[in-house]
Amino acid sequence: MPNKKIYHSVKLQHDKCVGCTTCLKNCPMECIRVRNGKARIIYELCIDCGLCVKNCPYQAKVAQTDSITDIFRFEHKIALPAPSLYGQFRNLQSADNVISALLNLGFDDVFEVARAADMVSATVREMIKDNPNKPLISSACPAVVSLIRIRFPELLPHVADVLSPKEVAARMAKEEYSKAHGVPMEKIGAFFITPCPAKMASIHAGRESHVDGVIAIRDIYGLLTSQMKQEVPENVKNRKRASWRGVNWASFGGEGSALGYSNVLSVDGIHNVICVLEEIENGRLDDLDFFEGSSCEGGCLGGSLVFENTYVAKNNLRKLIERMRSYESEHPIESEQPRDDIHLYAPYEPREGIKLSDNISEAIEKMERIKTLTKTFPGLDCGSCGCPTCRSLAEDIVQGRASELDCIFKLKERIEKLAKQMVDLTNLQGNQN
Repeated sequence: MPNKKIYHSVKLQHDKCVGCTTCLKNCPMECIRVRNGKARIIYELCIDCGLCVKNCPYQAKVAQTDSITDIFRFEHKIALPAPSLYGQFRNLQSADNVISALLNLGFDDVFEVARAADMVSATVREMIKDNPNKPLISSACPAVVSLIRIRFPELLPHVADVLSPKEVAARMAKEEYSKAHGVPMEKIGAFFITPCPAKMASIHAGRESHVDGVIAIRDIYGLLTSQMKQEVPENVKNRKRASWRGVNWASFGGEGSALGYSNVLSVDGIHNVICVLEEIENGRLDDLDFFEGSSCEGGCLGGSLVFENTYVAKNNLRKLIERMRSYESEHPIESEQPRDDIHLYAPYEPREGIKLSDNISEAIEKMERIKTLTKTFPGLDCGSCGCPTCRSLAEDIVQGRASELDCIFKLKERIEKLAKQMVDLTNLQGNQN
């Protein structure tokens, strides 16, 4: 069962699951098992990366997000479009078109998350100068932060002590709207347009959040497309704009390039991120200034809740950024300054995974049993047992969730042994007769 203290966007639809093990083999946290022909998620280890949602051929894994109709719970509604939203539209002339379409759908205001990304970049740029824990690790991807909290807790001091752009955008959007319209903050709802389930899960992570709802890009894409042909009003054209660097956060490496430092490493794909975090943990990359890890391949443009193909979206965004850079060369945008008020309310803490035992001696004993059991398996990590690896099967056996005979090779050995015993017994009876 899910940990009651942790909300998860990724859910399993049992009626659609056929037990094919595709999700099991792709999960970076090894938190999926297949038992009795159905998958199950060990939520203590889940980071809501969405790989199972993206790879399930039967749509048995889904990401729960809010509906567009949920915005009407609030008297005043603000849209927070992720930069990756712009990459969904081909031949997009300006972000103004998307912003205008959002207003036409019923939002009272729009605050670009890309603008908040500019603020975060300016703040992190200053943090790098005096950072004693190299490299400084981006806190922008909530799936990567969850990964660090579970598997790499010793690296938490390296994680940038700043709010994510969506949180900065939500707070500032409400403050600006409240001041401009004389509206109480509690009557304002801020809704993030998300490319992935991890961002949905992060607003329910037990920390204070100014985001009131999360809408999947693929759920709102069609509605936006129907509004895109309408003329953009002057008040949208004259708004305060995000820079092309802020919009470029949607692409893999965009955050790192916005910092202006050369000694930066950007990695996409959660499996690749894990490999690099292991290098950092082992002290092999302490000469780096900054590490940007993106759970999704291609960055946020490759999220599991986007509409457009990752590579097409990347090309769409590239063209938009070219137009933005040309515009900004003639109409310079005021650079954002570092802000002290966008730091975390409290430092990140380790997230408890699966406990072998509350008793230390018993936990150590179980660890030894797991090591011993693992050596008895073939080490093929075939997944036929319903576990992603031979070690995870050993862990499940020790925890009482599986049997040695779940391994088809162990089962084959047992059957062959029983068959030999039956033959020997038959021969013995024949000789006696």
